[in-house]
Amino acid sequence: MGINDLMINEEIRDREVRLIDQNGEQLGIMPTVQALNLAEERQMDLVKIAPQAKPPVCKLMDYGKYRFEQSKREREARKNQKVITIKEVRLSATIEDHDVNVKFKNAVKFLQDGNKVKVTIRFRGRQITHSEIGLEVMKNFAERIKDYGVVERRPLIEGRNMTMIVVPRENKD
Repeated sequence: MGINDLMINEEIRDREVRLIDQNGEQLGIMPTVQALNLAEERQMDLVKIAPQAKPPVCKLMDYGKYRFEQSKREREARKNQKVITIKEVRLSATIEDHDVNVKFKNAVKFLQDGNKVKVTIRFRGRQITHSEIGLEVMKNFAERIKDYGVVERRPLIEGRNMTMIVVPRENKD
C-alpha cells in the first residue's frame, strides 16, 4: 500500500469503523460520524489503515506529519541502495598478451568497484569460422580473473559477438 492511497477524513464512507487513537489505544467500534467528530476535537485526521478488515480499522493521526515521515523513510531507503552497473571489456580473437593485461586491469578495477563486467569478443570477417580461438581467449581471461570475480554467464555466441558476464566475488571477511 503506497503513501497516497490511504483514505482520510470525509473520504471514508463506511457506516462504522474500529477506531485506534494516536497512542495505539483501542477505542472500539463506533459510527464513522462519531469517529470524525472525535478526530476533529483532538485536531487530528481520521485515516483508514486497514480497509479490508470488517469493520475497517481507522486511526487518529496527524496525516501531514505521517506523510512527511513516510517520504523521509523512502528517501533514506533509496540512499542506501547500491546500483550495480554493467561495464564492458572488449577483447578480440587475435589479442596480444600485453593488451589482455590492460583489459584485465580494467576489469579488476570495475569488479572492485562492485560492478558487473561484460567481456565481449567481436569476430570480424572470417574469424567467426574459428570461434574456438575466441572461446580459448575467454577461458584464459576467466582463469585470470577468478580471484576477483565469478563467471555468472558462460561465453555465449550471439551473432558475431561472444559474451561472458563476470560478477564481483563476495568477500568473506
